[in-house]
Amino acid sequence: MIRRQAIALLALVGLLVATYLWLYKLGELKCGTGSCEYVQTSPYAEVFGVPVAFIGVVGYAILFLIGLAGVQPRFAADRRVTVLLALLATIGFGFTLYLTAIELLVLHAICRWCVGSAVIITAIWTLALAGLIRTPSAAAPTR
Repeated sequence: MIRRQAIALLALVGLLVATYLWLYKLGELKCGTGSCEYVQTSPYAEVFGVPVAFIGVVGYAILFLIGLAGVQPRFAADRRVTVLLALLATIGFGFTLYLTAIELLVLHAICRWCVGSAVIITAIWTLALAGLIRTPSAAAPTR
Protein backbone atom coordinates (compact mmCIF):
# COMPACT_ATOMS: atom_id res chain seq x y z
CA MET A 1 0.00 0.00 0.00
CA ILE A 2 2.82 2.43 0.88
CA ARG A 3 4.54 1.68 -2.44
CA ARG A 4 1.37 2.44 -4.37
CA GLN A 5 0.95 5.70 -2.48
CA ALA A 6 4.55 6.63 -3.28
CA ILE A 7 4.03 5.69 -6.94
CA ALA A 8 0.90 7.85 -7.11
CA LEU A 9 2.72 10.80 -5.52
CA LEU A 10 5.76 10.44 -7.78
CA ALA A 11 3.51 10.08 -10.83
CA LEU A 12 1.75 13.30 -9.86
CA VAL A 13 5.10 15.12 -9.68
CA GLY A 14 6.09 13.52 -13.01
CA LEU A 15 2.79 14.67 -14.48
CA LEU A 16 3.59 18.24 -13.45
CA VAL A 17 7.08 18.05 -14.99
CA ALA A 18 5.76 16.51 -18.23
CA THR A 19 2.98 19.11 -18.40
CA TYR A 20 5.56 21.88 -18.05
CA LEU A 21 7.57 20.38 -20.92
CA TRP A 22 4.45 19.94 -23.04
CA LEU A 23 3.39 23.56 -22.44
CA TYR A 24 6.89 24.59 -23.53
CA LYS A 25 6.48 22.51 -26.69
CA LEU A 26 3.16 24.26 -27.35
CA GLY A 27 4.93 27.62 -27.01
CA GLU A 28 3.18 28.60 -23.78
CA LEU A 29 6.26 28.62 -21.52
CA LYS A 30 10.00 29.12 -21.74
CA CYS A 31 12.33 26.26 -20.82
CA GLY A 32 15.31 28.41 -19.96
CA THR A 33 17.69 25.97 -18.24
CA GLY A 34 20.57 23.96 -19.63
CA SER A 35 20.06 22.61 -23.14
CA CYS A 36 16.33 22.19 -22.70
CA GLU A 37 15.39 24.25 -25.75
CA TYR A 38 17.84 22.40 -27.99
CA VAL A 39 16.50 19.02 -26.85
CA GLN A 40 12.86 20.11 -27.12
CA THR A 41 13.28 21.45 -30.66
CA SER A 42 15.23 18.46 -31.97
CA PRO A 43 13.62 15.95 -34.33
CA TYR A 44 13.72 13.43 -31.45
CA ALA A 45 11.24 15.50 -29.42
CA GLU A 46 8.38 13.88 -31.35
CA VAL A 47 7.39 10.28 -32.03
CA PHE A 48 5.17 9.84 -35.08
CA GLY A 49 4.25 13.52 -34.82
CA VAL A 50 3.30 13.31 -31.14
CA PRO A 51 5.41 15.40 -28.74
CA VAL A 52 7.41 13.23 -26.35
CA ALA A 53 6.30 15.53 -23.52
CA PHE A 54 2.65 14.73 -24.27
CA ILE A 55 3.48 11.01 -24.18
CA GLY A 56 4.95 11.72 -20.73
CA VAL A 57 1.78 13.53 -19.64
CA VAL A 58 -0.36 10.56 -20.68
CA GLY A 59 2.02 8.01 -19.15
CA TYR A 60 2.31 9.76 -15.82
CA ALA A 61 -1.46 10.39 -15.71
CA ILE A 62 -2.14 6.67 -16.23
CA LEU A 63 0.40 5.70 -13.55
CA PHE A 64 -1.13 8.26 -11.19
CA LEU A 65 -4.69 7.01 -11.74
CA ILE A 66 -3.75 3.33 -11.39
CA GLY A 67 -1.61 4.07 -8.32
CA LEU A 68 -4.48 6.03 -6.80
CA ALA A 69 -7.00 3.31 -7.59
CA GLY A 70 -4.60 0.74 -6.14
CA VAL A 71 -4.76 2.29 -2.67
CA GLN A 72 -8.54 2.00 -2.54
CA PRO A 73 -9.67 -0.76 -0.14
CA ARG A 74 -11.27 -2.92 -2.84
CA PHE A 75 -8.01 -2.99 -4.88
CA ALA A 76 -5.50 -2.96 -2.00
CA ALA A 77 -4.85 -6.71 -2.15
CA ASP A 78 -5.30 -7.06 -5.92
CA ARG A 79 -2.01 -8.26 -7.40
CA ARG A 80 -3.16 -7.29 -10.90
CA VAL A 81 -2.71 -3.64 -9.94
CA THR A 82 0.87 -4.35 -8.86
CA VAL A 83 1.61 -6.19 -12.10
CA LEU A 84 0.03 -3.44 -14.20
CA LEU A 85 2.01 -0.74 -12.40
CA ALA A 86 5.23 -2.73 -12.91
CA LEU A 87 4.46 -3.28 -16.61
CA LEU A 88 3.64 0.38 -17.29
CA ALA A 89 6.60 1.62 -15.24
CA THR A 90 8.90 -0.71 -17.18
CA ILE A 91 7.63 0.67 -20.48
CA GLY A 92 8.14 4.23 -19.20
CA PHE A 93 11.60 3.40 -17.87
CA GLY A 94 12.61 1.80 -21.18
CA PHE A 95 11.36 4.81 -23.14
CA THR A 96 13.27 7.10 -20.78
CA LEU A 97 16.47 5.08 -21.30
CA TYR A 98 16.03 5.51 -25.06
CA LEU A 99 15.45 9.27 -24.75
CA THR A 100 18.39 9.71 -22.37
CA ALA A 101 20.64 7.83 -24.79
CA ILE A 102 19.51 10.19 -27.57
CA GLU A 103 20.35 13.18 -25.37
CA LEU A 104 23.78 11.89 -24.44
CA LEU A 105 24.93 10.09 -27.58
CA VAL A 106 23.21 11.91 -30.44
CA LEU A 107 22.32 15.42 -29.32
CA HIS A 108 25.17 15.81 -26.80
CA ALA A 109 22.81 17.96 -24.74
CA ILE A 110 21.03 17.55 -21.43
CA CYS A 111 17.60 18.92 -20.59
CA ARG A 112 17.43 19.34 -16.81
CA TRP A 113 13.66 18.86 -16.78
CA CYS A 114 14.12 15.63 -18.75
CA VAL A 115 16.67 14.46 -16.19
CA GLY A 116 14.14 15.21 -13.45
CA SER A 117 11.54 13.15 -15.28
CA ALA A 118 14.08 10.33 -15.71
CA VAL A 119 14.78 10.30 -11.97
CA ILE A 120 11.04 10.20 -11.23
CA ILE A 121 10.26 7.31 -13.61
CA THR A 122 13.30 5.42 -12.30
CA ALA A 123 11.98 5.76 -8.75
CA ILE A 124 8.51 4.66 -9.88
CA TRP A 125 9.99 1.68 -11.73
CA THR A 126 12.04 0.66 -8.69
CA LEU A 127 9.01 0.86 -6.40
CA ALA A 128 6.80 -0.99 -8.87
CA LEU A 129 9.29 -3.85 -9.24
CA ALA A 130 9.76 -4.01 -5.48
CA GLY A 131 6.00 -4.44 -5.23
CA LEU A 132 6.24 -7.62 -7.30
CA ILE A 133 8.53 -9.21 -4.73
CA ARG A 134 6.60 -10.83 -1.93
CA THR A 135 8.03 -12.08 1.30
CA PRO A 136 7.46 -15.81 1.88
CA SER A 137 5.08 -15.13 4.76
CA ALA A 138 2.97 -12.77 2.64
CA ALA A 139 2.85 -15.19 -0.28
CA ALA A 140 1.95 -18.24 1.83
CA PRO A 141 -1.74 -19.03 1.94
CA THR A 142 -3.43 -18.57 5.28
CA ARG A 143 -5.33 -21.45 6.86
